[in-house]
Amino acid sequence: MSDSVRTFLFLQGPPSRFWKDLAASLREAGHRVLKVNFSTAELLYWGLQPSKSYRGSVKNWGAWLADFIREAGVTDIIYYGDQHRYHRIAADLAPRLGVTPFVIEFGYLRPSWITLEKGGMGAWSHFPENPEQIRAVSGRLQMVPDEQEFPYPFGVEAFNEVFYNLVNFFVFYVYPRYRPGRYYNPMVEYLSVFIRWCRQARRGEREQAELQKVIEKPFVLIPLQLQSDVQIRFNSPYSDQRDMLRKVFSSFARHAPPDLHIVVKLHPMDVGLIDWTREAVRLATEAGIVDRVVAIDGGVLSQLLERARSVLAINSTVGLHALRAGRPTKVLGTAVYDVEGLTAQASIDDFWQYPGSVDMTLLSDLVRGLAGTIQVPGSFYSTQGSALARTLIVKRLLADEVNGAGAHVDPPPRLARRPAARASG
Repeated sequence: MSDSVRTFLFLQGPPSRFWKDLAASLREAGHRVLKVNFSTAELLYWGLQPSKSYRGSVKNWGAWLADFIREAGVTDIIYYGDQHRYHRIAADLAPRLGVTPFVIEFGYLRPSWITLEKGGMGAWSHFPENPEQIRAVSGRLQMVPDEQEFPYPFGVEAFNEVFYNLVNFFVFYVYPRYRPGRYYNPMVEYLSVFIRWCRQARRGEREQAELQKVIEKPFVLIPLQLQSDVQIRFNSPYSDQRDMLRKVFSSFARHAPPDLHIVVKLHPMDVGLIDWTREAVRLATEAGIVDRVVAIDGGVLSQLLERARSVLAINSTVGLHALRAGRPTKVLGTAVYDVEGLTAQASIDDFWQYPGSVDMTLLSDLVRGLAGTIQVPGSFYSTQGSALARTLIVKRLLADEVNGAGAHVDPPPRLARRPAARASG
């Protein structure tokens, strides 16, 4: 086999055709593709393409993978989601064997982008956090993909997500030792959606009435993330968002100006297992600020950002949207956009009084740097978006342009300062 031919090992991918089609694109470019399946749904999505199944324990996965890499001559590993337990082991093992690991995920610049990074995201991202380095990266880029809009087939995404997880739940015996690492049991999670719908129907008008009163006053927007979000478990000091709200409300009660309010916005994909509206009211009551806090299940994010005085988030991509809307933003966890000059670097206690401002020129350099190095326009579920993303991903992989020249800061600059996560995952 020619030295220029690379061998790409695919691990777990998104619940869609994207993984299978990306592999086909690499084969068409003349490279070898291998696949390890861990679950029944993966086997179904991969189809008749050659693959190998791993049915051992998580404990033995690293040793098995090392032997497989040596025997198969693997040069690159690609996986979806860097904090899945099997992928964390692979990412740690790969460099020691001379193999380059790549993570693919939903984009930082959502909704019409996909992330492609070496190694990992969040605290494991190699993208620079120093403003001067970010400006330098942006200045060196000659070609930056344009931001595009693709149809968002929510029904397609929802069907695939449910199908993938329920197949693994009911046909677990084909891979009995597989550990998916899900936060919730999928049956409980999906059935709970009906509970959320009932709450929305019962409280919707009242919440909107309360919101209309608050948005006429100065307010801080707190966008909740999914409780199951791995970015909370591995890139923040919280294992539960109630811990975050308790800390934030306590600080707000002691240090916020008397005319300032809080709007807590539920994540649009929240499954409803936790009644966040009730929890926010309970925690605000404990802090003595219940008359200054509104929790809503709904609302248009762009409109809330237009009216908000500032935004406080753990590490949601909403924080990047807030910066692009010019809103001062405080990050409580680890995020690639948490950069001096962009986000508030002061303590939470000071943030209420002095939220700071956004350097829009630096923000433009950050967005340009991200788009030209670790983001590609595209979608896992849109036909047009998937085709474009695959083309650009293959181009960057084969040209060794992932993370871009000068954007690959090693070791990851945020890792040493990563808040100690309270859940091991």
